[in-house]
Amino acid sequence: MVLGLWPRGDSRMNLKKYFVRALHRLQKGPGYTYKELLVWYCDNTNTHGPKRIIKEGPKKKVIWFFLTLLFASLVFWQWGILINTYLSYNVTSSLSIGFKTMKFPAVTVCNANPFKYSEVRPLLKELDKLIEAALERILQPAHGDPISPLLLNSSNATEGLDLELWNQIPLVLIDEQDKDNPVIVEIFESNQSAAGNQTATPPAPANMTSEEKKYKLAVKLCSHQGSNNCTYRNFTSAAQAVTEWYILQSTSILSKVPLQERIRMGYQAEDMILACLYGAEPCNYKNFTQIYHPDHGNCYIFNWGMDKEALNSSNPGAEFGLKLILDISQQDYIPYLSSAAGARLMLHQQKSFPFLKDQGIYAMAGTETSIGVLVDELERMGYPYSDCTMNGSDVPVKNLYSEYNTSYSIQACLRSCFQNHMTEICGCGHYMFPLPEGVTYCNNEDNPGWAYCYSSLRSSIRHRQICIDSCKETCNDTQYKMTISMADWPSEASEDWIFHILSYERDMSTNVTLDRNGIIKLNIYFQEYNYRTISESAATTIVWLLSSLGGQFGFWMGGSVLCLIEFGEIIIDSLWITIINVISWCKGLKQKRARARYPDVPPTVSELVEAHTNLGFQHEEAGAAAQGEALPPEPGTPPPNYDSLRVQPPHSPGMDSDTESEEQRPAASHHGDASVWAE
Repeated sequence: MVLGLWPRGDSRMNLKKYFVRALHRLQKGPGYTYKELLVWYCDNTNTHGPKRIIKEGPKKKVIWFFLTLLFASLVFWQWGILINTYLSYNVTSSLSIGFKTMKFPAVTVCNANPFKYSEVRPLLKELDKLIEAALERILQPAHGDPISPLLLNSSNATEGLDLELWNQIPLVLIDEQDKDNPVIVEIFESNQSAAGNQTATPPAPANMTSEEKKYKLAVKLCSHQGSNNCTYRNFTSAAQAVTEWYILQSTSILSKVPLQERIRMGYQAEDMILACLYGAEPCNYKNFTQIYHPDHGNCYIFNWGMDKEALNSSNPGAEFGLKLILDISQQDYIPYLSSAAGARLMLHQQKSFPFLKDQGIYAMAGTETSIGVLVDELERMGYPYSDCTMNGSDVPVKNLYSEYNTSYSIQACLRSCFQNHMTEICGCGHYMFPLPEGVTYCNNEDNPGWAYCYSSLRSSIRHRQICIDSCKETCNDTQYKMTISMADWPSEASEDWIFHILSYERDMSTNVTLDRNGIIKLNIYFQEYNYRTISESAATTIVWLLSSLGGQFGFWMGGSVLCLIEFGEIIIDSLWITIINVISWCKGLKQKRARARYPDVPPTVSELVEAHTNLGFQHEEAGAAAQGEALPPEPGTPPPNYDSLRVQPPHSPGMDSDTESEEQRPAASHHGDASVWAE
């Protein structure tokens, strides 16, 4: 109860006294001024330079001061370089070679031609007519005669052509006789537009060489039909322009075909995979997983799937690998879509999606292709050493290939990012990539300017850089290095019986239905069980940093860790001195404010008590007597001046002296009272 009755001010006063007294107890030895502290440090430190500064003569003292300052600057400079090197998080790569039983890679095989022409011909009939008529006009000029646009009603050459389809993405000729003012020549043009068209071809000069008479074929892409906001994609060869134009037009047509129908129009596994052997175990098309790839149609993957256990290879060598015989049916290729003939194949991890356009290789028809495989395992360090990801969960791009139940890859991320940008900017998705939810594929009818938007987006460096910055490499990756060799297969001596057997096994016919142009044999195997692991490790560690910092400090200053502790000690001591000085300054400021409140000598305790008990000794306010008549003096003897007998304690920075002054003050007051009464 007594503690609860203590005034709040006394509690704060006691806490303040305890704090100040604690500061004085901590600050012992070095002194109470910065100069004393600095001299004490130089005299007691284990660092060599500061001792010589205070012990040498005036001249050497200056020399040692500048030497110590110079080497201390070098130490801090080297420390800055070392810390910056550590914070850069550099890595070192190490190569190790191991030997173990290897998991056989997933093998994806596709036909270079995505669809059977016999199945897709009705859909591409009008497109084929247009390109045939266009090629006839392009190849028409002879003997240096300039090409002229084909008038729609001038002949029967354009009869039955779907010019509406042509005008959506037309091909044009560019006459560059005048480099500064090239002339655009329309391949198909009406009488009305030809009469007033300013892009008609001028007559060729008689002295023009054959090189100067050449035209360039370009694809004309406009933001919408009839718009002047157009761009021209030029090609050095007309073959490239025709292929690109045909891909754009066929993409628009096929994007409206349901997926199951596109799968039906492609090459089926039982027709494409004629023979299969893995090691000593026979296999067939049922051991392959079918996926639809927009570039190559139906693709078939051996040893693939997230839920399946990968097959192990029992031994290295061609006898223990995968042997395939494929029929690509080259006679059923789409003439303007697939200019290359063969099989497209790729080796990849079991749980990854095959991106054949980037990482696939071709196997030529009529050959036996042997592929020896070596394995490289890459192990990258994560953040902060590199910006890689373990499973793609920290990548801001939604993986559109997750519908295939495959693992993350940077190729999947880049394509997903591009498709997301296209759906946002163009309002539809490209046929070659998976679709986000609620989005449809682009086509000429519903999205007339999709080709222009797609071309602009594909050539945009800014959007490409956004995707590169958003996607990350995987921290762990497996790469398959291939050694490829080829030979003619079958040989002329054995082709008759081989084709008879393969034809009978596929069609149950005694007639030969296969030929050299459609048969491919593949041998895929491990060359050896040695695998290489390329792993990253931190080039700088905290141990390296501490040893380097200590080495520089010891070399330039002759110091050690204890010297750093001493330096830390002087900083703490400086802090205590600063706190004590601040407290003294605050105390002095408080006393100045008290003096300003009482201009004369501050009243004593006796005066304050008497003022409250004896009203006759109250001080009158200044000017009170002037308001009325002067009052007569009151009888009585005035009290003695006790302040003249007060003992002033000497000033000391320590709190112990302050405490003694507080204890002496009441005693002095009592002594003064006793002296006065004695007199």
